[in-house]
Amino acid sequence: MNKDILKHQMEIIGISPKEIANHLDVGVSSVYRWLDGTTKSIPQEKQDRLAELLQLSSRALDDDAQNLLKPILGNVKAGYDLFAAEDLLGYEEVTEIESTKGDYYLKVQGDSMIGVGIFDGDLVYVKQCNEVENNKIAVVLVGEEVTIKKVIMKDDVLILEAANQTVANRFFNKNEIDILPVRIIGQVMHSKRNFS
Repeated sequence: MNKDILKHQMEIIGISPKEIANHLDVGVSSVYRWLDGTTKSIPQEKQDRLAELLQLSSRALDDDAQNLLKPILGNVKAGYDLFAAEDLLGYEEVTEIESTKGDYYLKVQGDSMIGVGIFDGDLVYVKQCNEVENNKIAVVLVGEEVTIKKVIMKDDVLILEAANQTVANRFFNKNEIDILPVRIIGQVMHSKRNFS
């Protein structure tokens, strides 16, 4: 039983240990043992019902499936002027293959990357890194702002290119890159849209 996922999902949904106990026909003390990690496994039938109650797949609560859930670490601007802040928004399930290709999700705000299919409200899957190949889409920290843009290096100039004609590209020389600073913090692997 993954107690961190359990706690977080209970908070998101707004459900108490007592409500879980009532729904699963167990004692409240059992739920508290799951929450503090004293009891690591529960019968599969109870785990399936608990996962359904928490709006997760049944495997999401397994300790051995922890790497199949990636955190949504906050928002990123497809535009400019969003200050960087890490704020756990939840978890997103990935396949075993996907789990090796990325580290976390960010929720997109803005429309500067609509030309490459990244829309406001999408989740982008990010591989943590500090450099990307030319023309790759990256999560970039500009001072205290965080943005998603296509990264292009030409001579000593870094270009952050938007995929929307109404949004201006930004250009940084070597001095500005060092002083601001401008840092690549991840490569965008794909985006996904949840319809709910």
